[in-house]
Amino acid sequence: MNVNDVSFERERPDVYGDAHPKALLRAIQEDGDYLVQLANQHIVSGDQFDQATMKQLFRLAAKIESNPKRFHSPLQNKILISAFYEPSTRTRLSFESAWHRLGGDIMSITDRSTTGIAKGESLADVAEMFNNYGDCVVLRDTNESSLFEMMDALRIPIINAGNGTDEHPTQALADMYAIFKWRPALLDASNNEKIKIGVIGVPNKMRTVRSLLKSLSVFPHAVEELLIIHDEASAAELFGADQREELELRGIKIRTTTDLNAVLPELDVVYINAISWEGDTFNTYGNSFSLSAKSPLKHDAIILHPLARGEELAMDLDNTPHNWYFSQARGAVFLRMALLTCMVERAERVIDVV
Repeated sequence: MNVNDVSFERERPDVYGDAHPKALLRAIQEDGDYLVQLANQHIVSGDQFDQATMKQLFRLAAKIESNPKRFHSPLQNKILISAFYEPSTRTRLSFESAWHRLGGDIMSITDRSTTGIAKGESLADVAEMFNNYGDCVVLRDTNESSLFEMMDALRIPIINAGNGTDEHPTQALADMYAIFKWRPALLDASNNEKIKIGVIGVPNKMRTVRSLLKSLSVFPHAVEELLIIHDEASAAELFGADQREELELRGIKIRTTTDLNAVLPELDVVYINAISWEGDTFNTYGNSFSLSAKSPLKHDAIILHPLARGEELAMDLDNTPHNWYFSQARGAVFLRMALLTCMVERAERVIDVV
Protein backbone atom coordinates (compact mmCIF):
# COMPACT_ATOMS: atom_id res chain seq x y z
CA MET A 1 0.00 0.00 0.00
CA ASN A 2 1.31 3.41 -0.99
CA VAL A 3 -0.21 6.14 1.20
CA ASN A 4 1.11 8.74 -1.25
CA ASP A 5 -1.03 7.30 -4.06
CA VAL A 6 -4.74 7.16 -3.22
CA SER A 7 -5.98 6.68 -6.79
CA PHE A 8 -7.89 3.60 -7.91
CA GLU A 9 -8.80 1.97 -11.20
CA ARG A 10 -12.51 2.44 -11.82
CA GLU A 11 -12.40 0.38 -15.03
CA ARG A 12 -10.58 -2.59 -13.49
CA PRO A 13 -12.61 -5.80 -14.00
CA ASP A 14 -14.78 -6.84 -11.07
CA VAL A 15 -13.51 -10.41 -11.16
CA TYR A 16 -10.42 -12.26 -12.27
CA GLY A 17 -10.50 -14.01 -15.62
CA ASP A 18 -13.28 -14.55 -18.13
CA ALA A 19 -16.51 -14.53 -16.16
CA HIS A 20 -18.65 -12.69 -18.71
CA PRO A 21 -22.18 -14.09 -19.08
CA LYS A 22 -22.79 -13.57 -22.81
CA ALA A 23 -21.88 -17.14 -23.77
CA LEU A 24 -24.39 -18.41 -21.23
CA LEU A 25 -26.99 -15.98 -22.56
CA ARG A 26 -26.55 -17.36 -26.07
CA ALA A 27 -26.80 -20.95 -24.86
CA ILE A 28 -30.39 -20.65 -23.55
CA GLN A 29 -33.46 -19.79 -25.60
CA GLU A 30 -35.87 -17.51 -23.76
CA ASP A 31 -39.19 -18.93 -22.54
CA GLY A 32 -40.87 -16.45 -20.23
CA ASP A 33 -43.67 -18.78 -19.14
CA TYR A 34 -41.42 -20.43 -16.57
CA LEU A 35 -40.48 -17.04 -15.10
CA VAL A 36 -44.09 -15.88 -14.82
CA GLN A 37 -44.95 -18.99 -12.79
CA LEU A 38 -42.48 -17.95 -10.07
CA ALA A 39 -44.88 -15.20 -8.98
CA ASN A 40 -47.02 -17.82 -7.23
CA GLN A 41 -44.26 -19.44 -5.18
CA HIS A 42 -42.36 -18.98 -1.96
CA ILE A 43 -38.68 -19.89 -2.35
CA VAL A 44 -38.03 -22.48 0.33
CA SER A 45 -35.87 -25.30 -1.02
CA GLY A 46 -33.69 -26.35 -3.91
CA ASP A 47 -36.18 -29.18 -4.44
CA GLN A 48 -38.73 -26.87 -6.03
CA PHE A 49 -36.68 -25.96 -9.10
CA ASP A 50 -36.64 -27.97 -12.31
CA GLN A 51 -34.18 -27.68 -15.19
CA ALA A 52 -36.33 -25.44 -17.35
CA THR A 53 -37.02 -22.90 -14.59
CA MET A 54 -33.38 -22.77 -13.52
CA LYS A 55 -32.22 -22.25 -17.10
CA GLN A 56 -34.60 -19.34 -17.57
CA LEU A 57 -33.45 -17.76 -14.30
CA PHE A 58 -29.83 -18.13 -15.40
CA ARG A 59 -30.65 -16.60 -18.77
CA LEU A 60 -32.39 -13.62 -17.20
CA ALA A 61 -29.54 -13.16 -14.72
CA ALA A 62 -27.06 -13.25 -17.62
CA LYS A 63 -29.15 -10.71 -19.54
CA ILE A 64 -29.18 -8.36 -16.57
CA GLU A 65 -25.47 -8.83 -15.87
CA SER A 66 -24.64 -8.14 -19.52
CA ASN A 67 -26.44 -4.79 -19.42
CA PRO A 68 -27.39 -3.87 -15.82
CA LYS A 69 -28.21 -0.23 -16.60
CA ARG A 70 -31.05 -1.43 -18.81
CA PHE A 71 -32.85 -2.91 -15.79
CA HIS A 72 -33.04 -0.05 -13.31
CA SER A 73 -36.80 0.28 -12.78
CA PRO A 74 -38.75 -3.05 -12.80
CA LEU A 75 -39.40 -2.88 -9.04
CA GLN A 76 -40.43 0.75 -8.72
CA ASN A 77 -43.14 1.14 -6.04
CA LYS A 78 -42.33 -2.32 -4.63
CA ILE A 79 -41.09 -2.78 -1.04
CA LEU A 80 -38.82 -5.55 0.23
CA ILE A 81 -38.86 -6.59 3.90
CA SER A 82 -35.31 -7.74 4.62
CA ALA A 83 -35.42 -9.71 7.90
CA PHE A 84 -32.04 -11.08 8.92
CA TYR A 85 -32.04 -12.55 12.42
CA GLU A 86 -28.64 -14.19 11.93
CA PRO A 87 -25.34 -12.46 11.04
CA SER A 88 -24.90 -11.92 7.32
CA THR A 89 -22.88 -9.71 5.02
CA ARG A 90 -23.00 -11.06 1.47
CA THR A 91 -26.49 -12.53 1.44
CA ARG A 92 -28.22 -9.53 3.02
CA LEU A 93 -26.34 -6.92 1.03
CA SER A 94 -26.70 -8.98 -2.14
CA PHE A 95 -30.49 -9.10 -1.80
CA GLU A 96 -30.71 -5.45 -0.84
CA SER A 97 -28.37 -4.37 -3.63
CA ALA A 98 -30.42 -6.42 -6.10
CA TRP A 99 -33.68 -4.80 -4.98
CA HIS A 100 -32.25 -1.27 -5.01
CA ARG A 101 -30.70 -1.76 -8.46
CA LEU A 102 -34.15 -2.70 -9.75
CA GLY A 103 -35.64 0.52 -8.39
CA GLY A 104 -37.40 -0.79 -5.29
CA ASP A 105 -37.46 0.34 -1.66
CA ILE A 106 -36.38 -1.67 1.41
CA MET A 107 -37.28 -2.01 5.07
CA SER A 108 -34.49 -3.84 6.88
CA ILE A 109 -34.56 -5.70 10.22
CA THR A 110 -31.30 -7.06 11.61
CA ASP A 111 -32.10 -7.58 15.29
CA ARG A 112 -35.12 -9.54 16.51
CA SER A 113 -34.81 -7.83 19.90
CA THR A 114 -36.12 -4.64 18.27
CA THR A 115 -39.29 -6.36 17.03
CA GLY A 116 -42.48 -7.69 18.56
CA ILE A 117 -40.92 -11.16 18.57
CA ALA A 118 -38.93 -10.09 21.62
CA LYS A 119 -42.24 -9.47 23.40
CA GLY A 120 -43.50 -12.93 22.60
CA GLU A 121 -45.38 -12.13 19.39
CA SER A 122 -45.92 -15.20 17.22
CA LEU A 123 -44.25 -15.46 13.84
CA ALA A 124 -47.67 -16.00 12.27
CA ASP A 125 -48.76 -12.59 13.60
CA VAL A 126 -45.54 -11.02 12.33
CA ALA A 127 -46.25 -12.51 8.91
CA GLU A 128 -49.78 -11.12 8.97
CA MET A 129 -48.35 -7.65 9.51
CA PHE A 130 -45.75 -8.14 6.78
CA ASN A 131 -48.64 -8.63 4.34
CA ASN A 132 -49.58 -5.00 4.93
CA TYR A 133 -46.12 -3.51 4.82
CA GLY A 134 -44.27 -5.03 1.88
CA ASP A 135 -44.38 -6.97 -1.37
CA CYS A 136 -41.77 -9.64 -0.60
CA VAL A 137 -39.93 -10.96 2.46
CA VAL A 138 -36.37 -12.27 2.63
CA LEU A 139 -35.81 -14.17 5.87
CA ARG A 140 -32.68 -15.54 7.51
CA ASP A 141 -33.11 -17.20 10.87
CA THR A 142 -31.10 -19.57 13.03
CA ASN A 143 -34.31 -21.49 13.67
CA GLU A 144 -35.13 -23.92 10.86
CA SER A 145 -38.86 -23.80 11.55
CA SER A 146 -39.32 -20.00 11.49
CA LEU A 147 -39.76 -19.92 7.74
CA PHE A 148 -42.52 -22.52 7.82
CA GLU A 149 -44.28 -20.85 10.76
CA MET A 150 -44.62 -17.67 8.70
CA MET A 151 -45.53 -19.16 5.33
CA ASP A 152 -49.15 -20.10 6.03
CA ALA A 153 -50.00 -16.57 7.13
CA LEU A 154 -48.29 -14.81 4.21
CA ARG A 155 -50.07 -13.49 1.13
CA ILE A 156 -46.79 -12.16 -0.27
CA PRO A 157 -43.79 -14.30 -1.27
CA ILE A 158 -41.02 -15.18 1.16
CA ILE A 159 -37.48 -16.26 0.29
CA ASN A 160 -35.43 -18.56 2.47
CA ALA A 161 -32.07 -16.82 2.88
CA GLY A 162 -30.79 -19.52 5.22
CA ASN A 163 -32.76 -21.33 7.92
CA GLY A 164 -30.46 -22.91 10.47
CA THR A 165 -28.61 -25.89 9.02
CA ASP A 166 -31.46 -26.69 6.63
CA GLU A 167 -31.13 -24.87 3.28
CA HIS A 168 -29.95 -21.78 1.41
CA PRO A 169 -31.57 -22.16 -2.03
CA THR A 170 -30.61 -18.83 -3.58
CA GLN A 171 -26.94 -19.43 -2.70
CA ALA A 172 -27.17 -22.71 -4.60
CA LEU A 173 -28.73 -20.93 -7.58
CA ALA A 174 -25.85 -18.44 -7.53
CA ASP A 175 -23.37 -21.33 -7.32
CA MET A 176 -24.94 -23.02 -10.35
CA TYR A 177 -25.03 -19.72 -12.24
CA ALA A 178 -21.27 -19.40 -11.72
CA ILE A 179 -20.66 -22.96 -12.93
CA PHE A 180 -22.71 -22.49 -16.10
CA LYS A 181 -21.10 -19.13 -16.84
CA TRP A 182 -17.76 -20.90 -16.62
CA ARG A 183 -18.87 -23.71 -18.94
CA PRO A 184 -22.22 -23.08 -20.68
CA ALA A 185 -21.93 -26.31 -22.70
CA LEU A 186 -22.81 -28.23 -19.53
CA LEU A 187 -26.43 -27.13 -19.94
CA ASP A 188 -26.92 -29.28 -23.02
CA ALA A 189 -27.07 -33.01 -22.32
CA SER A 190 -26.39 -33.79 -25.97
CA ASN A 191 -22.87 -32.36 -25.66
CA ASN A 192 -21.89 -35.29 -23.43
CA GLU A 193 -19.70 -32.88 -21.45
CA LYS A 194 -19.29 -33.81 -17.80
CA ILE A 195 -17.27 -32.49 -14.90
CA LYS A 196 -15.98 -33.85 -11.62
CA ILE A 197 -16.99 -31.75 -8.63
CA GLY A 198 -15.35 -31.94 -5.23
CA VAL A 199 -17.23 -30.56 -2.23
CA ILE A 200 -15.25 -29.96 0.94
CA GLY A 201 -17.89 -29.95 3.63
CA VAL A 202 -20.57 -31.91 5.46
CA PRO A 203 -23.85 -32.19 3.49
CA ASN A 204 -25.80 -33.06 6.62
CA LYS A 205 -24.65 -30.00 8.57
CA MET A 206 -24.08 -27.24 6.02
CA ARG A 207 -27.04 -25.55 4.36
CA THR A 208 -24.99 -24.20 1.45
CA VAL A 209 -23.75 -27.71 0.65
CA ARG A 210 -27.18 -29.29 1.11
CA SER A 211 -28.82 -26.86 -1.31
CA LEU A 212 -25.96 -27.04 -3.82
CA LEU A 213 -26.20 -30.83 -4.04
CA LYS A 214 -29.94 -30.61 -4.63
CA SER A 215 -29.36 -28.13 -7.46
CA LEU A 216 -26.59 -30.24 -8.98
CA SER A 217 -28.93 -33.22 -9.04
CA VAL A 218 -31.25 -31.29 -11.37
CA PHE A 219 -28.48 -31.53 -14.00
CA PRO A 220 -27.15 -35.08 -13.50
CA HIS A 221 -26.06 -35.28 -17.14
CA ALA A 222 -23.38 -32.64 -16.39
CA VAL A 223 -21.84 -34.42 -13.38
CA GLU A 224 -19.43 -37.27 -14.01
CA GLU A 225 -18.79 -37.71 -10.30
CA LEU A 226 -19.36 -35.89 -7.03
CA LEU A 227 -16.65 -36.27 -4.42
CA ILE A 228 -17.42 -35.38 -0.82
CA ILE A 229 -14.17 -34.54 0.96
CA HIS A 230 -14.41 -34.72 4.74
CA ASP A 231 -12.37 -35.31 7.87
CA GLU A 232 -12.61 -38.51 9.90
CA ALA A 233 -14.55 -36.77 12.67
CA SER A 234 -17.45 -36.09 10.30
CA ALA A 235 -17.65 -39.55 8.75
CA ALA A 236 -20.54 -40.78 10.89
CA GLU A 237 -22.71 -37.70 10.24
CA LEU A 238 -21.81 -36.96 6.63
CA PHE A 239 -25.30 -37.44 5.21
CA GLY A 240 -28.76 -37.04 6.68
CA ALA A 241 -31.56 -39.58 6.42
CA ASP A 242 -31.98 -40.64 2.76
CA GLN A 243 -29.90 -37.66 1.60
CA ARG A 244 -27.29 -39.68 -0.28
CA GLU A 245 -29.87 -42.15 -1.60
CA GLU A 246 -32.00 -39.33 -3.07
CA LEU A 247 -29.02 -37.80 -4.86
CA GLU A 248 -27.96 -41.15 -6.29
CA LEU A 249 -31.54 -41.87 -7.36
CA ARG A 250 -31.44 -38.64 -9.36
CA GLY A 251 -28.35 -39.86 -11.19
CA ILE A 252 -25.45 -38.42 -9.18
CA LYS A 253 -22.51 -40.76 -8.68
CA ILE A 254 -20.99 -40.08 -5.23
CA ARG A 255 -17.60 -40.92 -3.77
CA THR A 256 -16.30 -39.92 -0.35
CA THR A 257 -12.69 -39.38 0.68
CA THR A 258 -10.57 -37.91 3.46
CA ASP A 259 -7.52 -37.27 1.24
CA LEU A 260 -7.92 -33.83 -0.37
CA ASN A 261 -4.59 -33.60 -2.18
CA ALA A 262 -4.99 -37.07 -3.68
CA VAL A 263 -8.17 -36.09 -5.55
CA LEU A 264 -7.51 -32.42 -6.34
CA PRO A 265 -5.68 -33.17 -9.64
CA GLU A 266 -8.84 -34.80 -11.07
CA LEU A 267 -11.40 -32.17 -10.02
CA ASP A 268 -12.82 -29.58 -12.41
CA VAL A 269 -14.72 -27.67 -9.69
CA VAL A 270 -13.72 -27.45 -6.04
CA TYR A 271 -16.39 -26.13 -3.68
CA ILE A 272 -15.08 -25.38 -0.21
CA ASN A 273 -16.86 -24.17 2.91
CA ALA A 274 -15.94 -24.54 6.57
CA ILE A 275 -18.63 -22.74 8.57
CA SER A 276 -22.02 -24.10 9.60
CA TRP A 277 -24.46 -22.01 11.63
CA GLU A 278 -26.02 -24.15 14.34
CA GLY A 279 -28.35 -22.56 16.87
CA ASP A 280 -27.03 -19.15 17.90
CA THR A 281 -23.43 -19.85 17.01
CA PHE A 282 -21.37 -21.62 14.37
CA ASN A 283 -19.21 -24.70 14.07
CA THR A 284 -16.37 -25.34 11.69
CA TYR A 285 -15.79 -28.59 9.85
CA GLY A 286 -12.73 -29.91 8.07
CA ASN A 287 -10.16 -27.67 9.75
CA SER A 288 -7.43 -29.89 8.30
CA PHE A 289 -8.37 -28.91 4.74
CA SER A 290 -7.11 -25.81 2.98
CA LEU A 291 -6.47 -24.58 -0.53
CA SER A 292 -3.60 -22.38 -1.65
CA ALA A 293 -1.60 -21.64 -4.79
CA LYS A 294 0.58 -24.62 -3.83
CA SER A 295 -2.33 -27.08 -3.87
CA PRO A 296 -2.18 -29.69 -6.66
CA LEU A 297 -5.14 -28.25 -8.57
CA LYS A 298 -5.96 -29.26 -12.12
CA HIS A 299 -4.62 -26.49 -14.37
CA ASP A 300 -8.07 -25.32 -15.51
CA ALA A 301 -10.01 -26.09 -12.31
CA ILE A 302 -12.12 -23.41 -10.66
CA ILE A 303 -12.71 -22.84 -6.94
CA LEU A 304 -16.06 -21.80 -5.50
CA HIS A 305 -16.68 -20.64 -1.94
CA PRO A 306 -19.89 -19.08 -0.53
CA LEU A 307 -17.78 -16.79 1.68
CA ALA A 308 -16.92 -15.51 4.27
CA ARG A 309 -13.64 -17.36 4.13
CA GLY A 310 -11.11 -18.21 6.76
CA GLU A 311 -7.77 -19.94 6.64
CA GLU A 312 -9.21 -22.71 4.47
CA LEU A 313 -8.89 -20.52 1.33
CA ALA A 314 -5.59 -18.69 0.94
CA MET A 315 -5.45 -15.21 -0.55
CA ASP A 316 -2.62 -16.24 -2.86
CA LEU A 317 -5.29 -17.87 -5.06
CA ASP A 318 -7.10 -14.57 -5.61
CA ASN A 319 -5.04 -13.55 -8.64
CA THR A 320 -5.08 -16.92 -10.34
CA PRO A 321 -7.51 -18.38 -12.94
CA HIS A 322 -8.75 -20.77 -10.24
CA ASN A 323 -10.53 -17.88 -8.52
CA TRP A 324 -14.20 -17.97 -9.42
CA TYR A 325 -15.43 -17.27 -5.89
CA PHE A 326 -15.47 -13.52 -6.46
CA SER A 327 -17.39 -13.99 -9.70
CA GLN A 328 -19.70 -16.31 -7.76
CA ALA A 329 -20.42 -13.56 -5.21
CA ARG A 330 -20.83 -10.88 -7.88
CA GLY A 331 -23.17 -13.03 -9.95
CA ALA A 332 -25.38 -13.67 -6.93
CA VAL A 333 -26.64 -10.08 -7.17
CA PHE A 334 -27.82 -10.56 -10.77
CA LEU A 335 -29.29 -13.99 -10.05
CA ARG A 336 -31.30 -12.48 -7.19
CA MET A 337 -32.33 -9.54 -9.38
CA ALA A 338 -33.79 -12.06 -11.83
CA LEU A 339 -35.57 -14.06 -9.15
CA LEU A 340 -37.00 -11.09 -7.26
CA THR A 341 -38.37 -9.49 -10.43
CA CYS A 342 -40.31 -12.63 -11.24
CA MET A 343 -41.62 -13.20 -7.71
CA VAL A 344 -43.33 -9.81 -7.45
CA GLU A 345 -45.15 -10.12 -10.78
CA ARG A 346 -42.83 -7.89 -12.78
CA ALA A 347 -41.44 -10.56 -15.14
CA GLU A 348 -43.24 -8.99 -18.09
CA ARG A 349 -41.03 -5.91 -17.69
CA VAL A 350 -37.85 -7.89 -18.34
CA ILE A 351 -38.93 -10.64 -20.74
CA ASP A 352 -37.91 -9.88 -24.34
CA VAL A 353 -35.87 -6.87 -23.21
CA VAL A 354 -32.69 -6.77 -25.29
